[in-house]
Amino acid sequence: MLSKEKLYAFIQSSSVPVNKRDIAREFGIKGGENRVALKQILKSLEKDEAVIKHPGGAYSVPKGLPAVGVVKVCAIDVDGDVLAAPLEWDEALQGPLPRIEIIPDNKHYKHLREDSRALVRLHRLGENLYEARTIRVLDGGGRDKKGSVLGFVKTLKGGAVLVPTDKKAKFDYEIAQGELGDAKNGDLAEGEILPSRDLKRKKVRITSVLGQRDNPKVISLISLHEAGLREDFPKDVLEETKGLKVPPLKGREDLREIPLVTIDGADARDFDDAVFAEKLPDGTHHLIVAIADVAHYVRPGSALDREAYRRGNSTYFPDRVVPMLPEALSNDLCSLRPKENRASTAVHLWIDDQGKLLRYKFVRALIRSAARLTYEQVQAARDGVTDDTTGPLIEAVIAPLYEAFSILEAARKKRGALDLDLPERQIVIDDKGNMTGVRTRARLDAHKLIEEFMILANVAAASALEKRNAGKKGWGDYPCIYRVHDKPSMEKLDGARDFLDSFSLSLPKGQSIQPRQINYVLEAAAKLPYSHLISQVILRTQSQAVYSPENIGHFGLALQKYAHFTSPIRRYADLVVHRALIGAYGLGAGEIDEGEKARIEEICQHISGTERTSMEAERSAVDRFTAAFLSSQINAEFEGRISGVTRFGLFVELLESGADGLVPMRSLSDDFYVHDEKAHALVGRKKGNVFRLGASVRVRIAEADGLTGSTVLELVGHERGADIPGMAPPRSLPPSRDGKRGRGKGRGHGGPERKGRRTPGKTSKRRR
Repeated sequence: MLSKEKLYAFIQSSSVPVNKRDIAREFGIKGGENRVALKQILKSLEKDEAVIKHPGGAYSVPKGLPAVGVVKVCAIDVDGDVLAAPLEWDEALQGPLPRIEIIPDNKHYKHLREDSRALVRLHRLGENLYEARTIRVLDGGGRDKKGSVLGFVKTLKGGAVLVPTDKKAKFDYEIAQGELGDAKNGDLAEGEILPSRDLKRKKVRITSVLGQRDNPKVISLISLHEAGLREDFPKDVLEETKGLKVPPLKGREDLREIPLVTIDGADARDFDDAVFAEKLPDGTHHLIVAIADVAHYVRPGSALDREAYRRGNSTYFPDRVVPMLPEALSNDLCSLRPKENRASTAVHLWIDDQGKLLRYKFVRALIRSAARLTYEQVQAARDGVTDDTTGPLIEAVIAPLYEAFSILEAARKKRGALDLDLPERQIVIDDKGNMTGVRTRARLDAHKLIEEFMILANVAAASALEKRNAGKKGWGDYPCIYRVHDKPSMEKLDGARDFLDSFSLSLPKGQSIQPRQINYVLEAAAKLPYSHLISQVILRTQSQAVYSPENIGHFGLALQKYAHFTSPIRRYADLVVHRALIGAYGLGAGEIDEGEKARIEEICQHISGTERTSMEAERSAVDRFTAAFLSSQINAEFEGRISGVTRFGLFVELLESGADGLVPMRSLSDDFYVHDEKAHALVGRKKGNVFRLGASVRVRIAEADGLTGSTVLELVGHERGADIPGMAPPRSLPPSRDGKRGRGKGRGHGGPERKGRRTPGKTSKRRR
């Protein structure tokens, strides 16, 4: 019998409005009595505002998208899937932005990148979910719009071509006659695309030569230039650094006698934060976090400021850093070197024995770091092994720091901050710039100590500005750039629940999930052999942290207010927060100006975007270094673990090195495999073999190209798949549109493989 639920589901799933004839045909409705029942159900759905009736008598769900429309690619997610959004959408009038997944094809998919526009045919999968089939790509988006291409020069008999480094590029570019410049065969060069009516062979003019193909240093250069980043600073910016010097004490608090110390990695070149702690007679603790006073040197509207804003943040590659500020500041005047006077914006913090922030005080100061320490040094001293530097500091400096840390760590656990402590991998580079391996970064209490001190200072900064802006219109007189982290979407949590059920683990249902509830799952999972897998699945449910003038809190840290204050030499957000604090508390020159106040939303959007660009560039560089490392090991076999499952293949992480690559769908030729998203698995439609996320596999290196970042693997054996022992089998696959079982959403064998990997790695501490 036709039910209200079934009828609504049918109308909702249709990509075009449907009329009564369509409905009658779908459900086999005949006879007057049944047609009357249909009419009553439709009226009921209309009354509930579940469907709307169009002129002519057709029905659709409200706020649906048309069957054909123009979309814009908004993201390429961690699994490599291309996500899009309608070109025009008003959330206030039309509701939440729909999620559109573009189905891979052999003709158009390679030309899609962020900001691409495409004409697509849409099919509704759920209330706010669509899949799209590309009819035509309207523009290349991203770098194509800049009119330039990065590639290697290849000289031929009749001239030369530029072979793009972009793995998605479909053709080479002819270098126009006389436009080769100083470039030679094998050079990495940038070419300007010249106007041409010939769509088959576009021409370029070489504008710059970046390096030789066999030089390992070009690996980062490729990722750097593809992202639109540049290492060199404009002349006017460098000119402004000349003559800058440390300011005198006048107007600043003298903290030079306080034994502040910097604690950083052994390979750190700049030291932008120093810490101190002491226990007071009343049992409370007094902490000081001193940050380089970048706002003193970089004033609003200056060339330095414009360039820092353009970059938004520093970008970290395995073999180099593209800094936000010139070296004269980042590695000199704003580096808190030991035994040297340095300008600082510092915050005094007082906490009780429960870690509660009792009060705070922001000051401009002059400091003199007592020592430059490394994490390993400090941890060794804490564990009883001191050296010439830490020995004199252990009782007066290091011990009080750890005492305060133990209180802050206990408070963190009590409030239920998300405890996703996944291993962080580090690419190992030799003196020649070659990757020699991958190692796991040590995670010491010394790291956590600095992290907790920085978090407390960031909370104080957000609290201070919120207090000053209380009761003011808009964002207030001194707007705060909050670091916000939204709750996971219900859609992602529902997907994780299905997977966790296989391990007899469960997430609570409801709209108000808290980080501590996720922690309970992680604690239970820690006792299982596949705890790393569960942590990865939980990680993928998390939203991306962004900058915003509107405070919605930080879900991961379980904090109601949070800003970035502690790294103004490498994050523009922190610099603006410093300027706002200077103005709000009358701390001297360098305060936020009226132009910045008016553009605060624009600034937040811009720096959130530059952060994403840097993350993409860093990930791309890691892909390339990894592929270069594996290129000398073609046909070698390794043990691995499935680290990603997509509609176009399997990503496998090699256990020996931590490197990873793709097993393309085309190589799984024994069956037609369907991507079961809820089970995070590929399932054979005929044989029922399962390849599941987290399962152990053995693979062979088939291809590896460090210039494009492509690493292709082949499975060795696994005729019966690769599953996790004890896991429940994936649920039955849904029927396809033709009524046959097992085709799911049309995603399976035969789609194009995409080489390289977008790794869903851990959020770097510098971005929390």
